[in-house]
Amino acid sequence: QVQLVESGGGLVQPGGSLRLSCAASGSIFSIYTMGWYRQAPGKQRELVATITNGGNTNYADSVKGQFTISRDNAKNTVYLQMNILKPEDTAVYYCNADIVSTLLTPVRNYWGQGTQVTVSS
Repeated sequence: QVQLVESGGGLVQPGGSLRLSCAASGSIFSIYTMGWYRQAPGKQRELVATITNGGNTNYADSVKGQFTISRDNAKNTVYLQMNILKPEDTAVYYCNADIVSTLLTPVRNYWGQGTQVTVSS
């Protein structure tokens, strides 16, 4: 069994910063791409950023230059540094990862439970 557990969400004023973390645990042989998605009220879930196990990153145009994704492979953890936050960044942020549990199992995609980020004065 594999779990993704996010932390670091909360309430922040416009212009502030937050750092989200997502730790993968359980039966893990290898983790490929990890990423962050978000879903605002009344909207579809959207990609925020992804990072491969080699460190290649991809960002949504709306967060380029504002958010930074990184990962610590030794800790099976992915981070999202969010700066200059705006009210439109308010959403539930979800962690996502492609994980192989054993040598004999195929890669599976996993989601975390989500963490709320609210940007408001």
